[in-house]
Amino acid sequence: MGATIAEKILAHKSGKIRVEPGEIIDAEVDYIMINDVTGLPAFDVFREFGEKTQPIREKSVLIPDHYVPNKDIPSAEQAKAMREFAWKYKTHYFEVGRSGVCHQLMIEKGFVAPGRLIIGADSHTCSYGALGAFSTGVGSTEAASAMALGRLWFRIPETQKFVVEGKAGKNVMGKDIILHIIGDIGVDGALYKAMEFYGSAIEALPLADRITISNMAIEAGGKAGIIPPDDTVFRYLDGRVKGSYKPVYADRDAGYSEVFEYDAEDIPPTVAKPFLPSNTSPASELGNITIEQAYLGSCTNGRIEDLRVAADILKNRKVHPNVRMIIVPATQDVYEKALNEKLIEIFIKAGAFFSGPTCGACLGGYMGVLAKGERAISSTNRNFIGRMGHKDSEVYLANPKVVTASAVTGRITDPDELD
Repeated sequence: MGATIAEKILAHKSGKIRVEPGEIIDAEVDYIMINDVTGLPAFDVFREFGEKTQPIREKSVLIPDHYVPNKDIPSAEQAKAMREFAWKYKTHYFEVGRSGVCHQLMIEKGFVAPGRLIIGADSHTCSYGALGAFSTGVGSTEAASAMALGRLWFRIPETQKFVVEGKAGKNVMGKDIILHIIGDIGVDGALYKAMEFYGSAIEALPLADRITISNMAIEAGGKAGIIPPDDTVFRYLDGRVKGSYKPVYADRDAGYSEVFEYDAEDIPPTVAKPFLPSNTSPASELGNITIEQAYLGSCTNGRIEDLRVAADILKNRKVHPNVRMIIVPATQDVYEKALNEKLIEIFIKAGAFFSGPTCGACLGGYMGVLAKGERAISSTNRNFIGRMGHKDSEVYLANPKVVTASAVTGRITDPDELD
């Protein structure tokens, strides 16, 4: 029997010819990413190794993004600790104004490439699988150890295969595909398994939508979410990627624990209702649900492609008077593109709020926190109780088109209504 993408990458990084699900290995890691929230505990653990221990500079990437610009004294102290660690050890570091949401920045700056093994002290590190890497979230302790050693232990996951064939509807995006899958298998349907995505509908997606799919693998319990790299990925990496890379593909006779098949034509613009990403319904069935906030941004849907589709809907329209729409680009580069393409002008004229890059609202930190009883439709990845604010608020997850259409009407809206 052949091997899956996950098995091949982990075998290669551990110096083995072959690995089996359940096997424990020690593998060489290409990059370790740490953000401002997970940084402090990682730095505390790292210091326990002693003054003589130095982080492997070229592998360590520090990115403040959750509470930036700092909202209060504790978050300022948090950022200061990260800044001083990065300066002391001369690691990769991206300051406010030259930075952005960690997962998008890791991809933009060329750290991510096919065949690489990347860990991050953030659960949505699985985003990088969209480019054919094996990437997964770890705890701060593991991140600190990997910074010191360049290696980490892994248990080889089983792999599931998801095949999505056919042509998706005009208002269906990657977000709808992954929400549809999570709605089918549940939030524990891929627990500690690698999810591999195939099919003509996946191949037709732009890279931005593929990143959305891999990003939300963790919401099904997945260890990784991997899409085989193709010319779309290679073109994106040309002139951008750091170092060389070698694409990895599954064998034809690879062994999968399960295979799921879907027809893209059966997937509508989809919304995840409170309080789980698996609690899904077609947007068209939720038109009676009013909202107070529409949020477009995050590592899930804050890319320039997401802002472009929002601008197409908002052009010559206004945000509903009872709704505040908050638009947050994922990185400074996305911000600059939106500025040059005059998207920001469209957003402002429509009555939306536009900010620099930050994760703040997604985790209920700031820049979009919900009050008691408020309801938001959001392009983020989680809608747990209290995720974006008060425990008695509600978050509905949707693609950028649904978020924007809802901002215009003041209620959850399938974009087909506006066409």
